Formats: sequence, C-alpha cells, structure tokens
Amino acid sequence: MLHKFGFSQYESKVYEALASAEQPMDATMIVKHSGVPKAKIYEVISRMVEKGMVLESVSEKKKLYTALPLPLVIEKLTSEFQSDIQELEQHKVQKAVIDDHVWSLKADSSIGSQLKQMMENAERSIRFSAWEDDFHKYLPILLEKQQNGVKVEGVVIGDTPDGLPQIVPMKPSEQHVMLERFRLLIVDDREVVFAGVENDSWQAIKTQSQPFVRVFTDYFHHDLLLAKITGKYNDILLNDEEIMTELLQLKY
Repeated sequence: MLHKFGFSQYESKVYEALASAEQPMDATMIVKHSGVPKAKIYEVISRMVEKGMVLESVSEKKKLYTALPLPLVIEKLTSEFQSDIQELEQHKVQKAVIDDHVWSLKADSSIGSQLKQMMENAERSIRFSAWEDDFHKYLPILLEKQQNGVKVEGVVIGDTPDGLPQIVPMKPSEQHVMLERFRLLIVDDREVVFAGVENDSWQAIKTQSQPFVRVFTDYFHHDLLLAKITGKYNDILLNDEEIMTELLQLKY
C-alpha cells in the first residue's frame, strides 16, 4: 500500500518491520527484520524520518526507531492526498505554444474586430497608432484597460483623445500629401497587427513571431519619438527645407 503512495520498496520494508515490532529497534535490528541492505539502511531510515513516517530517539548513545502508528499514517496520507488534489484542481495548465505564422487579414470590419479582441485580451501593455477617428472607435476599451492597470501608449494622427495621457498627437502638414491611413497595434510585447490601405481597401498582417514583433515595436518607438520631436520643434522644422523634404516623404 505504501508503494501506491510513492514510497520505495526499501522504505516500505523499513516501515513494515518497525510497525510489526513490539518495541523500538536500532539500525542493526531493522536490517535483520526488514531485509534492507546494511549499506542502504541509514539512508532509507533518514528519508522515512524526514517524511514523518518514522520516529527516532537516542538511548544510551544509541539511536532507536519506531513507526508512526498506522491510524496516524492513514490520517497523514489522507490529508496530503486531499491537499494534492486541491492543488491540482487550482493548477492552470498553460500551453507554451507560440504561433509564429504571419497571417493576412482583409476587410475593414474583420481587422477592426481583431484589434478590439486583442485590446480586450491585453494584460500588461497596449501600443496603438492610428488616425483620430480610429482612436475614438476603441477609446472605451483603451480607457477601461488603462483604469485596470494596463499601460496604454500611442500615436494619434490628429488630436489627442481625452483621458489617455500617454498618447502623443501628430498633426501632418498640409503639404504632407503622401501620408496614408494605417493602424498599428502591439499587445503585451507578444502580438502585433499592422494594417494599411491598398487599392482603396484595408489589408493587414497579424503575427506573434518575435522578430516581427520586435521590428514593429521599434517602428512604434521611432514613430512616437518623431511625433514628440515634430510637436515640440514644429516651427524650427518648418523652416528647415532639407528636414521637411524628408518628413514629407513618409507614408506612415
């Protein structure tokens, strides 16, 4: 029976020998009655003492051992078994599977639904860049996530929405005719969606591939820094023909 509870054959034999004895025994006597090799006996007894199945005492400089009474063993093993069951019930098995495919998405409604679901599932961080009207579509989710402790950062093409202090506005110049509509969402540094308009229709890619996630995260931070610089030094940049020429070449 002890075998079924994870005790080794030698441990079971030591307990059986002590439990059936009428008086405590020393190691030599346990070897004789249990059949456990002398070379192993002290190691086995030590384990059984550690597990609370055997009690030890010192009498006249000699160590004596006795078994924990069987009713107490039953109570002990039952309690430990119930504790293990509770721990198992509370344990959440998490699959460490990473989908590193790059998926294509089409249709504005499908892309929008995907962005919404990813935002709702965010646990630590949301990085979102989009035009002002797109930001307002997801504003309730972003505000709720921020209130729940999720870090929300972003760049908005237009005016900053209320309640999101970490959103940086970027207001294009009237000369910036090449600027195209886009959406970039990075959630928990784990998953990214980048969407743009091609042939008058929205298309996007979605991936958890870490090289792509890192690239788009760098892209986001560059965009964020550029928005801060152009916002702070707009008058200076407007008068710098070389820099303005480069800025006007940006599509996103």
